[in-house]
Amino acid sequence: MSYEVNRRLAARRPAMTTSTTVDPVTAHIVHGAFETICFEVATHLGRAASSAIINQSNERNASIIDAHGRLAGISVGIPQLLFISPLAVRWGLENQEADDWGPGDVFVGNDPDFGGGHLPDYTVYAPVFDDKGDLVLIQALQAHQGDTGGKDPGGFSVDSTDIFSEGMGIPVLKLLHRGTPRRDAIAMLVRNNRFPSFAGDIAAMISAVQAGAASLQALLDSYGVETIKAAVNHNIDQTAQRFRACVSDWPDGEYPAEVWIDQDTAGNPDIHVKVNCIVDGDQLTVDMSGSDSRPELVNVWNTFSNTRGYAMAQLASMVDPDINKNEGLFYAVDMVIPEGSILQPPDNKPAALGAFHPAVEVGEAICIALSCILPQRSVPQVYKLGMPNAVIGFDDNGEMWMDQGVDVRASDGSAAQGLDGWGAMCAGLGNLILATAEDAESRFPVLNHSREMTTDTGGAGRWRGQPGTCNVKQVLEPVSAMTWMVSRKHPLRGLNGGDDASPYSNHFLVGTAQEFEVENALNAQLPAGAITRYQYGGGAGFENPLRRDPVAVKEDVLDEYVSVQAAHDRYGVVLTGSVENFDIEIDSAKTQALRERRLRDNA
Repeated sequence: MSYEVNRRLAARRPAMTTSTTVDPVTAHIVHGAFETICFEVATHLGRAASSAIINQSNERNASIIDAHGRLAGISVGIPQLLFISPLAVRWGLENQEADDWGPGDVFVGNDPDFGGGHLPDYTVYAPVFDDKGDLVLIQALQAHQGDTGGKDPGGFSVDSTDIFSEGMGIPVLKLLHRGTPRRDAIAMLVRNNRFPSFAGDIAAMISAVQAGAASLQALLDSYGVETIKAAVNHNIDQTAQRFRACVSDWPDGEYPAEVWIDQDTAGNPDIHVKVNCIVDGDQLTVDMSGSDSRPELVNVWNTFSNTRGYAMAQLASMVDPDINKNEGLFYAVDMVIPEGSILQPPDNKPAALGAFHPAVEVGEAICIALSCILPQRSVPQVYKLGMPNAVIGFDDNGEMWMDQGVDVRASDGSAAQGLDGWGAMCAGLGNLILATAEDAESRFPVLNHSREMTTDTGGAGRWRGQPGTCNVKQVLEPVSAMTWMVSRKHPLRGLNGGDDASPYSNHFLVGTAQEFEVENALNAQLPAGAITRYQYGGGAGFENPLRRDPVAVKEDVLDEYVSVQAAHDRYGVVLTGSVENFDIEIDSAKTQALRERRLRDNA
């Protein structure tokens, strides 16, 4: 059933019927109002929710969808979540009559087989009607919930065999009817969630979309329903036209790429994602045919909605950033997502971990494929972390707590033409607020020993990838720990001749005779006092390292991003002096000779 549903939900929707036209200035004002409302809705949730995942990590996105299910506006939050909500809302729209939609109603959905992302990502939405009772807009809000009621706390099970193991799937459920909470429905959700804060978190989501719906109603009253409809149509059409104009400047041709994941949680190796980006005039086709479809794979099944959304998040970053983010992006791109593959799985496949991998590999492959024609905009909107070290315990009252391990770190910050990798985290987690040591230690019985950048972990290149960090933590109480390691074998790929990023590594029971490296999925018990050491991979390099300015290499060595040895071995830069004495100097003659010899050897 899911393939048929996916085809239907992703099909192009018609423009809204309106009796008026709108000028570009008014249309742009409406666009700005939509962005502001979405920002306010997401901020409302962050301030009202209790879960650290929502109010601390900022893992939430708001969007506005029109009566036909078209994405009309968003507030740019975490790139990976930008384009996920519309298909879940479209499933609700298909049941609009049966579910008796009306003013004041609020719905929720999270089911991957009915337009959802993965189960932890709840989409709550509220319809907005005109004075005649016709649907005009829908305020939606997506947020990652800390638990889903599955067999393992947190919703991430490294050994799930189907979606039912991961938690409660909700195709669509009405939470409020004409403004009145449905006590039975909300009580069912709360009862099936381990998080003590969940009742407040779902209430915060409800109140946030109610606030957004009220703002949208005021906008309709101010500008008139017909003008708002015309503005939505105008903005979507303009986005499609502007995206196509960008594509028309690209050289025609086929641009293929293939990337790999180390293994699934059962140890099946080298899961692959294939992408062929085909440019023909102003038409872009992203064909993912040939991506892995082995039926024995475990926990690497990404949902159709996530695949579609991740692909567009990467593409949207590679065109003019002033282009409005709305349904017009999807009008300008044809996507071929093979049915039965890890990018559009059969019914009931577990999908919680698939929202990490292979989801991010879709964006990585697109970035690699187009890097030769868009070098200045080829920044992977991805992270190569498999799963953080999540630790779970119970307080004296028997209530569960979970430190999801979303800590401040540097990782996956890749370079692009003219720009070294930078920032505490990669572009794919932009707007995510990572946990500070002080905040995490005040919430959970954990101690953060260090979070230090690691020399030589950024991929070498003419433009250098950012180094990763090594995060060392200690649990102060006995805990259950879960993790899934990838990118030990296949780290983030270098672009246009740049070096790959450094691999990830993860050690448990550090400093004891029982210390071991986590090689794949793990669900283990850790005693009080146990220490973990997680080495995050750096970003990838861009272009040949032998072309990097020697002065920049010297500065990298002084900053301890690059060692003296790596300056010689990877960059072909011969240095004298030492970092300790701060007297590093470039031996220009030896550097020139070394580089010329290596370039000849590699020709």
